[in-house]
Amino acid sequence: MSRDGRQEPILGITFDLDDTLYDNRPVMERAEAVLQDWLARQYPRVVQAFSIQALRELRKAVAAEHTHLRHDLTAIRKMALAKAAEACAYPPQLADEAFQVFHEARNRVQIYEDVRPVLHGLRRRYVLGALSNGNADIGRIGLDDLFHFAISAVDVGAAKPEPPMFQAAVRRIGPLPARVIHVGDDPVRDVRGAAATGLRTVWVNRWGRDWPGGRRADAEVVSLLELPAVLGEI
Repeated sequence: MSRDGRQEPILGITFDLDDTLYDNRPVMERAEAVLQDWLARQYPRVVQAFSIQALRELRKAVAAEHTHLRHDLTAIRKMALAKAAEACAYPPQLADEAFQVFHEARNRVQIYEDVRPVLHGLRRRYVLGALSNGNADIGRIGLDDLFHFAISAVDVGAAKPEPPMFQAAVRRIGPLPARVIHVGDDPVRDVRGAAATGLRTVWVNRWGRDWPGGRRADAEVVSLLELPAVLGEI
């Protein structure tokens, strides 16, 4: 905050990807279905032994066993696929092949209509960064021209709401967390995590959810079209 009590001007804005810029639930469901179809053709014993839900449960078990990798969803998924391959007497390279099939489908997303025009305008005034706990790729989803940088949980060794990803973003934008705004849909991972690191926050609440309690975001929007107007108010 400046000496006269006003907030320092914003230098940059970071955005969550999944469920903030597109609806990620149908994306993941479709990607898992694409993978299952591919496995049925290439490695049919896996599909005979593991349904989509069974593979999900296997990933949960792997994640619980390897808590040091909880920030690396790619590694967890590959390890689960490797276990499925072993259980079905297939070679370990199944895991890498299958992950590539999944990852390609996972990055076929339907961007919300408000995203591109708003980010295009903001990019002219601010440094824009993408922050993701998952393995979305801004190049593959077609937004790399709008962001100056992207940081994943794997890059920093920790997932939101832990500080490292937000701290890394501030280092890219600088010099102070309070001059950066984070925009996301998750009250804990995005809003509370960013606020605890000193960033200003905007909660994207597209579906009219109730706030779960605790400190609220500095601003709340139902569409990114509202974002430019609120930036000067927080």
